[in-house]
Amino acid sequence: QVRLVESGGGLVQAGGSLRLSCVVSGSRVGINAWRWYRQAPGKQRELFASITTGGTTNYADSVKGRFTISRDNAKNTLYLQMNSLKPEDTAVYYCALDTVIRTYWGQGTQVTVSS
Repeated sequence: QVRLVESGGGLVQAGGSLRLSCVVSGSRVGINAWRWYRQAPGKQRELFASITTGGTTNYADSVKGRFTISRDNAKNTLYLQMNSLKPEDTAVYYCALDTVIRTYWGQGTQVTVSS
């Protein structure tokens, strides 16, 4: 059983920073990539950052240059460093593990950026 648990969300002022963590437990066979998604109220869930098993990263234009995805294999943890936060970054943030079998999801963590 694969389980993902996010932490690190909260309330921050515009221009501030937060770091999200996602701890993965259970089998991790056949991993394609680790991903971060977010879903703002009334909007669809959006993929905005990925890191492959080889370490290649990809970002949506909306976060490029402000957010950094990384992982620590020894700690089985995925990270998202978010800098220069904007009110439009307000959303529930989800980590996801994309494998050859299926995608596993965390429970989500709320990030709120005040203006």
